[in-house]
Amino acid sequence: MEGYEAATYGELWASIYDDEWDGVFDSGATVAFLQRLAADGPALELAIGTGRIAHPLKVAGVEVHGIDISEAMVAKLRSKAGGDDIPITMGDFADVGVDGTFPLIYLVFNTLFALTSQDDQVRCFHNVASHLDPGGAFVVEGFVPDPTRFDRHQRVQATRVRLDSVGLEISRHDPVAQQVTTQIVVLSQEGTKVYPVYLRYAWPSELDLMAQLAGLRLRARYGGWREEPFTSDSPSHVSIYEKPS
Repeated sequence: MEGYEAATYGELWASIYDDEWDGVFDSGATVAFLQRLAADGPALELAIGTGRIAHPLKVAGVEVHGIDISEAMVAKLRSKAGGDDIPITMGDFADVGVDGTFPLIYLVFNTLFALTSQDDQVRCFHNVASHLDPGGAFVVEGFVPDPTRFDRHQRVQATRVRLDSVGLEISRHDPVAQQVTTQIVVLSQEGTKVYPVYLRYAWPSELDLMAQLAGLRLRARYGGWREEPFTSDSPSHVSIYEKPS
């Protein structure tokens, strides 16, 4: 997508992000899952954003650090009670540009796919491995790609129809590059607003190979944060990669 940069998503979505996804996720199950893995912490969230997970995880007693490239997203986190107490490094999360190592590093809600090339995703795995404690865990939540969603490499879908607004998702799919370019279009009495999303998806088996190249290995894979079995019908997965002790 021409003009789309690493910070574009956060800068354009920050003002509506929490409201847009409120009630969509089982954040309680996510926090409980990560809390068990973090033990005494600290934990590192890549692309911490508005702190949707990091903030309640901190409230639950885990020391949380974060990385993000969007000033607007981090400002939303800072506006929350206790948000100023979470150390945040500004930068590209693929670089994992922090000091020290962690028993837990995690990426939620398909965010690994915000790295729009395979090279960047592989680089992220390598950098995560260098910042994991021996025996530490790297948790990745991602959707399972479904090319059948697209007809002639495109898709138009009504995401919501309300009395005062309509939401549309308009996407194009490049199956060779494994990239999806999307505009979320909101039509309302106030006018038209667009919120872009640009991603490069990867199959679970491809992520396993990235982990192997980085010296990590798959510990477990679930169909969700409540440790549901991962099956051929699972639309998403939560994968735990570990650094050998």
